[in-house]
Amino acid sequence: MTSYDKREGKIWYNNELIDWQDAKLHVISHGLHYASLVFEGLRVYEGEIFKLEEHTDRFFHSSKRMDIVIPYTKDEINNACKKIITIQNVQNGYIRPFAWRGSEMMGVSAQNTKINVAIATWEWGDYFDPKLKNEGIKLNISNWRRPAPNTIPWDSKAAGLYMICTLSKHEAERKGYSESLMLDHEGNVAESTSANIFFKDKEGELHTPIADCFLDGITRRTVIEIAKSKNIKVHERKITPEELSNFVGCFLTGTAAEITPVSQIEKNNFKVCDLILDLSASYGKLVRKKKAA
Repeated sequence: MTSYDKREGKIWYNNELIDWQDAKLHVISHGLHYASLVFEGLRVYEGEIFKLEEHTDRFFHSSKRMDIVIPYTKDEINNACKKIITIQNVQNGYIRPFAWRGSEMMGVSAQNTKINVAIATWEWGDYFDPKLKNEGIKLNISNWRRPAPNTIPWDSKAAGLYMICTLSKHEAERKGYSESLMLDHEGNVAESTSANIFFKDKEGELHTPIADCFLDGITRRTVIEIAKSKNIKVHERKITPEELSNFVGCFLTGTAAEITPVSQIEKNNFKVCDLILDLSASYGKLVRKKKAA
């Protein structure tokens, strides 16, 4: 796999098309030292961007929460995303728009730093190994917890919020797991390191944690809509780790993860059941509906 700094093509960088390997920032950049960076992740399916407007809305919401003023309109960002996937000829891949504070100031205060914006895109398949995805991935439970909502801008997609995710994922992989389940500050089930989580009970109903201290994912909301269209009850509520043994099915949702079945969370085992496979198939049809029409 080619290192990301050695790839070819173009990156949209401050409203210019820059050669991929020339899209650089100075090592003394506020975004690097103080995590003053926000980003989005979008999927491209058969040349079409899925839920572009929703992702751009969240990009601007995250920026506002981080006191970052993006120097472009939402339409300009949308058009730039469309432009870069055309230039890069991405048919089934990923888009990463991001904004960060530059190198004009060094210190906690960054009132006079320039806000930089870049958009990169590349072909990208399954986030998890396809074989594992079909069989269901295995999760441990992280020692790191999602912080209390009054301690961080929890409803933003900001770089600093992912530090404990990286630590959790690394620990999980060292122990032979694919992912890690994170609890919230009260000890309830929250999410995985980069995806929301759902559980299926014996009655065929779904349960998912209330997104009150972690990101309410766009894919999460989409899956809830699909489930309700199939008359599947969805309970958004507090879920304790002790309840995991009561569920028969489990899956993750996210732009990268899409719908990924889970077969195990530590000592708790789950089946990759028909309901999860049906939701995944329906999601697959939805993201490609424009081409199918």
